[in-house]
Amino acid sequence: MKSLRFSLLVLASLLFFVPGRAIAQTMSDKTIVEIAAGNDDFSTLVTAVKAAGLAGTLSGEGPFTVFAPTNAAFAALPDGLVAELVKPENKATLQKILTYHVVSGQLKAADVVKGIKANNGKLMATTVAGSDFTVMTDMGKVMIKDGKGGVANVTATDIVGSNGVIHVIDKVILPADVNPAALLKGMVMETKQMSNNRAVNVGPSIADVASGNDNFKTLTAALGAAGLVETFDEIGEYTVFAPTDDAFGKLPEGTVNSLVTDQKEALKGILAYHVVPVVLDAATLTKAIKKNNNYYVLQTLGGQTIVATINGGNVQLIDGNGNRSTVIMTDVKASNGVIHAIDTVVMPK
Repeated sequence: MKSLRFSLLVLASLLFFVPGRAIAQTMSDKTIVEIAAGNDDFSTLVTAVKAAGLAGTLSGEGPFTVFAPTNAAFAALPDGLVAELVKPENKATLQKILTYHVVSGQLKAADVVKGIKANNGKLMATTVAGSDFTVMTDMGKVMIKDGKGGVANVTATDIVGSNGVIHVIDKVILPADVNPAALLKGMVMETKQMSNNRAVNVGPSIADVASGNDNFKTLTAALGAAGLVETFDEIGEYTVFAPTDDAFGKLPEGTVNSLVTDQKEALKGILAYHVVPVVLDAATLTKAIKKNNNYYVLQTLGGQTIVATINGGNVQLIDGNGNRSTVIMTDVKASNGVIHAIDTVVMPK
């Protein structure tokens, strides 16, 4: 993640500027995610963090400073926006919004206010999303001005956890390149277009492409055993990280046979872990990895997360057990998505 860049020094106490609900609280044994999960005012935020695949990241070492919107802040967004954002197909936009609320490093209230004073009343901060917002004071209140000109008030401060600190805000802040109204309109148009396209499934599906490639014989057999052939033969938008026959061959002897005969539910979970419910060609995926400081969290079809990274010029996946798989072939296009071949089967935790 990108480091926070405050313009100058960071500086003498936000508590003096935040009325009523200022908090100086330490929960050093709990992570930021655990603190949020234990507070009913953050239930929407926690749901969004999980949907964006960021729970693992924000439970990591950090440290992070999170400007956390309350449930009421999310409720103030346009009707239907939160429900749409937490859908898997909108994960990238949700990640962009949520990471816009996070800066690297642990910056307590005193540091923030000191920085505001040192910069003539306005402090520019760079978020882990890579875009900036402005922190300022007005009439004794500390506020954040986002990329679209919206303003959020800081209502509570210095909720300290084991990997950072939370400051509470009363509005969801948005980067300049996210337009909620346009996003909702685009979602409606996309839904209509998908409906129109449902009868026009032109070209071979992912299932067809896999079955017609000699490198994917084991994968094709596994899809059949797990009852997933129909899923990847229908209209949809998928990115499949497809293990080759050699990748399956690396598994302990007897594993594949056991999975396709006696452990079909486990097999289904493993296969779903190789699928992301959105189309990501190689260029898009590489760009996303680089933008996110070389680690891009993907939410799989099975609901778990996997990390994409670049190592030695090659895109790799890091699974839930810390094992890596290298992408060895990219952009095999199908009517319902794209296939990237990988050299090792990845496993959910």
